Amino acid sequence: MCPPRRPDEKGRHHMGALQLTLGAVGVAVSVYAWGLFVAGVVRMIKIIRLGQPDATRNGPFWPRLRTLVVEFVAHTRMAKLRKVAPWHWMVMWGFLIGSAALFEAYGEVFQPSFHWPVIGSWPVWGLVVELLGLGTVVGGVALAVIRQLNHPRRADRVSRFAGSSFKAAYFVEAVVIIEGLGILGVKAFKLSSGLEEMPLWSSFVTLPLSHLLPANPDWVSIMAIVKLLSAMAWLVVVARNLTMGVAWHRFSAFFNIYFKREDDGGVALGALRPMMSGGKVLDLEEADPDEDTFGVGKVEDFTWKGWLDFSTCTECGRCQSQCPAWNTGKPLSPKLVITQLRDHAFAKAPYLLAGGSKDMAGDEVGLTEDKYADYQKRLESVDVLAMAEAERPLVAGAAELGVIDPEVLWSCTTCGACVEQCPVDIEHVDHIVDMRRYQVLIESNFPSELGGMFKNLENKGNPWGQNAKDRLAWTDGLGFDVPVFDGELGDTEYLFWVGCAGAFEDRAKKTTRAVAELLHTAGVSYTVLGPEETCTGDPARRAGNEFLFQMLAQQNVEVLNTVFEGREAGRRKIVVTCAHCFNTLANEYPQVGGQFEVVHHTQLLNRLVRERRLVPVAEVTEDVTYHDPCYLGRHNKVYEAPRELVGASGANLREMPRHGDQSMCCGAGGARMWMEERIGKRINVDRVDEALGTAPSKIATGCPFCRVMLTDGVTARQNEGQAGAHVEVVDVAQLLLTAVRRGQDSPAAEPEAADA
Repeated sequence: MCPPRRPDEKGRHHMGALQLTLGAVGVAVSVYAWGLFVAGVVRMIKIIRLGQPDATRNGPFWPRLRTLVVEFVAHTRMAKLRKVAPWHWMVMWGFLIGSAALFEAYGEVFQPSFHWPVIGSWPVWGLVVELLGLGTVVGGVALAVIRQLNHPRRADRVSRFAGSSFKAAYFVEAVVIIEGLGILGVKAFKLSSGLEEMPLWSSFVTLPLSHLLPANPDWVSIMAIVKLLSAMAWLVVVARNLTMGVAWHRFSAFFNIYFKREDDGGVALGALRPMMSGGKVLDLEEADPDEDTFGVGKVEDFTWKGWLDFSTCTECGRCQSQCPAWNTGKPLSPKLVITQLRDHAFAKAPYLLAGGSKDMAGDEVGLTEDKYADYQKRLESVDVLAMAEAERPLVAGAAELGVIDPEVLWSCTTCGACVEQCPVDIEHVDHIVDMRRYQVLIESNFPSELGGMFKNLENKGNPWGQNAKDRLAWTDGLGFDVPVFDGELGDTEYLFWVGCAGAFEDRAKKTTRAVAELLHTAGVSYTVLGPEETCTGDPARRAGNEFLFQMLAQQNVEVLNTVFEGREAGRRKIVVTCAHCFNTLANEYPQVGGQFEVVHHTQLLNRLVRERRLVPVAEVTEDVTYHDPCYLGRHNKVYEAPRELVGASGANLREMPRHGDQSMCCGAGGARMWMEERIGKRINVDRVDEALGTAPSKIATGCPFCRVMLTDGVTARQNEGQAGAHVEVVDVAQLLLTAVRRGQDSPAAEPEAADA
């Protein structure tokens, strides 16, 4: 090392041999690293553009920009895991603003006294640099510790990092920490060498530290080159590893958030994304299987936003930690679905970029001699591994080298916990359903149990295969007449959409009867469709049978538009007891021309209680826990109304550990209600175990599917002697009815013993 030289009278330190050498090394490495990185960015953009077009992401600009700014500045998505959010926030800002400190290193290597013009000598800037350096080091260390504490070797599948790349994560975290130390080191040595003067408040760590360091400006250059070369090493490594999502999300996350499905900032839940082909909504009546894409059968059938999703996954595992399938021993991990699709997409990309493509029979139709004059050159440009990757089916078992195993694909309940938790707005459910669509519509490859359900929906208009004439059987024995639509709506305020479960399933009928009696008591004018009602198509759509969904939806919309003919938008009101019907009518029917004002029965009943049209007069003095239905809660953000009803009934609400937007699924969604659960622990039993942990006398919910699943779970535990005979599952409407009717026996307030 050169002997220390004192700065001149202007506080400058002139270049010596060390500075010239380090500077030359820094520049040479930087030219290589930046060149490689820019080439990597260009290649990644080309690869992402291999996806299908999707014009729905193009705007509007300002709402999307606002969402982007709010999400990354306030860390609104990241904050769903509060133990991690503060540390990640420090690292993020350390990366963003710390880039200014990185580029400053190019000057500091050559001339230790270098700093940015104007702001570089400001104490405020000195404080910013101090906080950035400290935050980066502390945040990086904290994230590494969190990763260790949650390591799969400690907790196996319970760890959200199970299946994640630890080498990539530790590399990124190491660079983060080194960068922070470099920022602090440069500043401390500038202070110790008299090249910079800062007050203690702006240098509360580096100034005391500088008194312990040698007054040698050469150390400024050394720390600057450490800061510089660590960043260049990062650029080189990530440029050579385009699938390193834990690194690339630093750039792609901004775009993924901006281009998220909902421009108002909402997550990709509620309505499913329509089936698209070539960037347009597919008209199934005019679609051509030879020309159009029916769902996703090959990775290139995903849109470019899908490819951006795959590229942005940080492997943090939040989706995995919330997934009901993964938590009960199923092979599905939303994280691993995305990373497997990413690895396959990028491995296949050279083949696709060369023009390769196959038809539905698996024959090559893209990379052929008659299509490209430079066919041989293109063929030789494709790596043999990419050619092999192109042969892999997207959905198939291990024996066929499939990318996604069918057991993985069909384990999904579409509960949306993964989408709700993802900090970078990946749209897992849309991707999974798109793959299901291809399997059902083109391959006719789906769990055998779904065949009967599809047939019942098509022939009978309900998944149980019951006769339409029995849709009013639930009214038998009620002490009042239930009005049935007779062609004239008149002054009727609400159409009561009973739903298939509410009409045919014995346990759900009790909810229907309770709601009808409460509406009658409150003097709400309503009518039902009776035999004219048909399944909304929710189970068909989530199972991937888009054709059947469209058929049912169009039929229902035609009926509903006739019912509400002549009524303006605000008066086309529907009340519904099923969370799935609620979601479909409110969010998906607008896609097929049905615009209605849909309320869930818990919302309407809660309003009636507030308006004193329903007055609870006898408290239900019991301990009750409430289960959030996924399609009422996460998909539609209805959390408070049912809880307020539990409170209005006088019951003591005991929350389960997983509730609200982190609620555990009952296992019925995504058409799983009609599929056998053969792997791992049953999801409904797992949820019931959690409910029983609150020691309730009743488990309340607001969805007939949840009620069926939870009742079956309670019955199983009662048979095993793990639950008391007094525990029962009820709808919140029944709790309210008991309180309103003074606990008197009524046709709708039957005891639940029959459920067991």
